Amino acid sequence: MTLAELKRGQQGVITDVSSIHIPLKLLEMGCLPGNSVELVQVAPFSDPMYLNINGSHLAIRKETAVHILIECVDE
Repeated sequence: MTLAELKRGQQGVITDVSSIHIPLKLLEMGCLPGNSVELVQVAPFSDPMYLNINGSHLAIRKETAVHILIECVDE
């Protein structure tokens, strides 16, 4: 599953970010394998996505989110 498929309020764990389409800035902000991620809000027209990654809030475009693989966490 990719980060772009996450629904509002769903949580997951990042499993892979090895794509060349991932900006270095996202990696520096904690978008790394093993970190937890939650979709907090989606802007109109589904772009950008507002995320909580290990306590840090950030927004990323859906075109970037499709390159980040996650594993859903069932609650």
